[in-house]
Amino acid sequence: MVTAPSLEALRPAGPPESGAGSWRRPWRRLAPADWSVLRVYALSRIGVWIVVYGAAWIFPGDPSAKQPTPWVSRWDRWDWGHFKRIAEFGYFTGQGAAGSAQPDNREAFFPGFPMLVRLLHSLGMGWTFSGLLISFVAGAVAVVALARIARLYLSRRGGSGGEAAGASAGLPAGEGGPDVGRRAALFLLLSPCAVFLAAGYTEAIFLAFALPAWLAAKRGRWPLASLLAMGATVTRISGLFLLAALVVEFFLGSGGLRERLRSLPWLALPVVPVAGYFGYLYARTGDLMAWKHAEERGWNREFHAPWEAWHNTWVAAFGHVQSTGFAVMFQAELVAMVLGVVLLGVLAWRRRWSETAYMALSLWALGTSYWYVSVPRATLLWWPLWIGLALCSLRWRWVKDAYVCVAGPLMALMVVAFTTGRWAG
Repeated sequence: MVTAPSLEALRPAGPPESGAGSWRRPWRRLAPADWSVLRVYALSRIGVWIVVYGAAWIFPGDPSAKQPTPWVSRWDRWDWGHFKRIAEFGYFTGQGAAGSAQPDNREAFFPGFPMLVRLLHSLGMGWTFSGLLISFVAGAVAVVALARIARLYLSRRGGSGGEAAGASAGLPAGEGGPDVGRRAALFLLLSPCAVFLAAGYTEAIFLAFALPAWLAAKRGRWPLASLLAMGATVTRISGLFLLAALVVEFFLGSGGLRERLRSLPWLALPVVPVAGYFGYLYARTGDLMAWKHAEERGWNREFHAPWEAWHNTWVAAFGHVQSTGFAVMFQAELVAMVLGVVLLGVLAWRRRWSETAYMALSLWALGTSYWYVSVPRATLLWWPLWIGLALCSLRWRWVKDAYVCVAGPLMALMVVAFTTGRWAG
């Protein structure tokens, strides 16, 4: 069973608290900078909920309706249906299950998030509300971890990889530390696809494990990093990309290699959930690649050369072969892919090899299908992007203004699209 992300990885630097009281009152482990980030997070959630409420009244499914649909039901869209069916029926029972006349290819979704949904439902919560609550709590953990990583990058001078990020901002060591974390969180929360951090999707819970795992790794706490990475790998295939980044960081990070080698066996742990899930599917289907084949059947994720995927996406975006709603999302897919390639180039140029490995694997997986699917949503998982934007905004103040003015309306538009049943990535 997936457990909640440990707050230990999020603990700010400083002397440890003693006594059992610190465990009874975990909020005391949060620094003032963390509370500032959580305030931004709470305000962003209020903003999203206001947009959803307004969209329910202004854009009802029935134009003649006198009352809007219930607020919670506005989130019952798209992939959430797969997670709900897995949580309720499992992978091989219920309508649309594997082996039925019209399978819904639910094997493509990893079991971590549906297991948590089922746990909360067993405690008396509704299905959709359970998914929303998980994302809400996980999002809070994720933004605190993201802000701490950003502050860590800014405060470290010299070294290799991400440790040089602070110097690249052109600021004295430590200057702007709390603000850079708050900005990184704000940029993530205002990203055009931030609706998926609020919906019953896996982005928030993945980040709630992956970012504390990365923070623990940067601090040399490899057993904790590996345990948290297990939560990421049981949630999304992207957890394996995180594992690759952790391995690179392990061998290229600071500190004595001999001492670090003692922790090397811990890095095998994140593979266990993936191997267990694939083994389960094989035992039920006899197909060792059942996950991959479900991806191919449901979302055209069979292998194509990168230039073929670009061409097919371009035709879908501008060839007047899709309805306008889908065409504009294919246009967003192209923009997101270009953004990812640029980010990959910057990371490689900066010799941040760990994050380069993560981005390279992510882009390869996303860019070698028949066409691009959910690349804009995947940007939520690119934590170097949000930290890089935050660092840039400290050096060039106009970056924050430009981002907020452009990304904010796009985010609101995507919230309206998703909660009114339009495709939003």
